[in-house]
Amino acid sequence: MTPAALSLNNASQGDRLAQYIALVGNPNCGKTSLFNRLTGTRQKVANYAGVTVERKEGQLNLPSGRVVGVLDLPGAYSLNSTSPDEAVTRAVCLGEMNLEVRPDLWVCVVDATNLRLNLRFVLELRSLGQPMVVVLNMMDDARRRGVIIDRQRLSACLRLPVIETVAVAPDGVQALLDCLEQPLPQPVFNAETLLPVANDLHTQVRSILADCVTMPQVTDARDDALDRVLLHPVWGLLILAGVMFLLFQAVFTGAAPLMDGITTIFNHLGDGLGAIMPDGILKSLVVNGIVAGLGAVLAYLPQILILFLFILMLEESGYLPRAAFLLDRLMFKSGLSGRAFIPLLSSFACAIPGIMAARSISDPRDRLMTILVAPLMTCSARLPVYTLLIGAFIPHKTVWGILSLPGLVLFGLYVAGVLSALAVAWLGRLFMRDRSEHTLLLELPSYRLPSWRSVGLGLLERARIFLKRVGGIILALTIILWFLSTFPAPPAGAVGPAIDYSFAGRIGHLIAPAFAPIGFTWQICVALIPSLAAREVVVAALGTVYALSGNESQVTHQLGPLLGAHWSFATGMSLLVWFIFAPQCLSTLATVRRETGSLAIALGMAGYLFLLAYLASFITYQVIAHWG
Repeated sequence: MTPAALSLNNASQGDRLAQYIALVGNPNCGKTSLFNRLTGTRQKVANYAGVTVERKEGQLNLPSGRVVGVLDLPGAYSLNSTSPDEAVTRAVCLGEMNLEVRPDLWVCVVDATNLRLNLRFVLELRSLGQPMVVVLNMMDDARRRGVIIDRQRLSACLRLPVIETVAVAPDGVQALLDCLEQPLPQPVFNAETLLPVANDLHTQVRSILADCVTMPQVTDARDDALDRVLLHPVWGLLILAGVMFLLFQAVFTGAAPLMDGITTIFNHLGDGLGAIMPDGILKSLVVNGIVAGLGAVLAYLPQILILFLFILMLEESGYLPRAAFLLDRLMFKSGLSGRAFIPLLSSFACAIPGIMAARSISDPRDRLMTILVAPLMTCSARLPVYTLLIGAFIPHKTVWGILSLPGLVLFGLYVAGVLSALAVAWLGRLFMRDRSEHTLLLELPSYRLPSWRSVGLGLLERARIFLKRVGGIILALTIILWFLSTFPAPPAGAVGPAIDYSFAGRIGHLIAPAFAPIGFTWQICVALIPSLAAREVVVAALGTVYALSGNESQVTHQLGPLLGAHWSFATGMSLLVWFIFAPQCLSTLATVRRETGSLAIALGMAGYLFLLAYLASFITYQVIAHWG
């Protein structure tokens, strides 16, 4: 029976069409690429009711004009859940979770190059008796490897429609679009009677593969050749270190022209507005508050996008699971597992998705330890702070004629964060005894060229998130800080900058003695307060504080040299080290509270990070100030 016949021979479903579909499948099957191809920018992210796992939903506009809702479920290997992500997929598939709309059709996405693993999950889902279609994704890779799949025979064995897709190709999902224009397929209610084999799923999979698939070679020769180098215990680690090093060099040097362009635009904007606006409170708010604050933060958007570009390309290429494999032994000795690598790498972008990505770790102890050290990864919100301080205190020169010294310092800061995370995890082993077995089982996907569409959508989403933060929380905090730095006005006959008499000035002078041992000025103390909401606000806050301290012209044009002139080298380095360990923003702490279900854990994490930051800054400042 052909897929078309299965779609049309549909007595129980009649002529009903799918209005809402759910994509489900193993990790690394290309499901997310298929979701991006179907929905494009018409997608949103929300939490499932009662749990912390996110769900991605979008809309698909079919050629007929009909709109179909699309739900992308977390990747799962089995309905026997072993991690929070898989538990959500299981609950949705079994109808145990209340959804606003129940899927009409289950689209089970499988990797056509790895049917032995993927078909087991297909058989599990089929036994649920729901309308279902099987999508053989990555068919281009399968054909390149010489894998021959008898699609019609496979459809007959499964008693399900089977279609082929190449999610990364512009026209690679046409077969799925055509299928969705057809009436819902007949659900299979009794899986055990469909195949003349034993009830064991592995036996059924072997029978189906023998009947429907021809595998001329076990693995792809190209993948084997690359793995012999990239997974080598010595060369593989050196290559991984080189990839990470190039990433941070590109973040600092590659973004420089774009950052200069954004800075120039805001310089002209501030000068123009200052020239046409009359002196007064409104001019101070616009020029010293909004333009000086937001301009200082927006200039770092190119660096954040370059960082995400590298991460997305590594993920799309299939390299990230191999990096996890390479680092498993080192991470195990430190009290983590190789599975922690991807959540920790995600934390380089933002600690929040990194902490949430730890749901894929099934062992509770490993998951908790990964969550606790994820904030030590240098998130993209720290980039504006690092770049500002490096630009102010590190000479712009090359090392060995080709390497940027600021880029080397930035790489060192990231390395310091990683080493600190490993050290904390190692210490954590003393308090959290590990009695579980640590056998790392990872599926290594085939190497492939990144999908520029998926990478582009990922960058667009990241830019949207950053601009939303700039236009929302950062703008609000900048205005609040401007108000606190402007009012009340100084008394008659007062000497010194007006900000010294403001609410912000009084707060800064009040807490400054506590931070004097680590070299922080009262202006730094003021800037640290709003940074609890968003790390990037430190840059905007410093710009606002110094603009209102009588340095308006200098701040508008270049904040870095101004700080270099007002701070000692020891103070600059102390603040730089502070942000390696500094307690995370309130959103991160709220995420830890939500993921762990414990306020004590969230507060404990904030406490140990504060102590680490203060101790490291104290050592840095005292050493440089007295012996530097």
